[in-house]
Amino acid sequence: MRQMDVVGVRVEMPSNQPIVLLREIDGEHYLPIWIGAAEATAIAFAQQGVVPARPLTHDLLRDVLEGLGRTLLDVRITELTDGIFYAVLAFDGGVEVSARPSDAIALALRTGSTIHCAQAVLDEAGIAVPDEQEDEVEKFREFLDQISPDDFLGGASAPEDPGPAS
Repeated sequence: MRQMDVVGVRVEMPSNQPIVLLREIDGEHYLPIWIGAAEATAIAFAQQGVVPARPLTHDLLRDVLEGLGRTLLDVRITELTDGIFYAVLAFDGGVEVSARPSDAIALALRTGSTIHCAQAVLDEAGIAVPDEQEDEVEKFREFLDQISPDDFLGGASAPEDPGPAS
């Protein structure tokens, strides 16, 4: 498993489809995952420190975990099958729960948990960006700094996956 960092979210044109972009911390791979508009907003809110007046779903789950005294240790993007990404939430006590990567990432950002990705997923869907192309990545980061969570509202639903696998 490789540790990842969330670069941010953006909308791919012309499909108007939100994407979350992860970056390998000690490597040169980037992993784009197409997600839904609501999940893109949740991730952007967490990155920007936006605190809604009432808890959104991922805020609620974080609060439930705190209330139960449980800890989300890390999030693992475990596989890519037929174009669908799968993830696992790993809790203290050895408990693991299947999740969509977008929900897992949104929760990890709220709890300060680490995000990991299986090497096989990076090999299949990751994009290697050598150091000399880092300027382009910096331009993308600048773009992400300018985008608002409101830019994701009203978008089409993503084909990220049909829901958690059992």
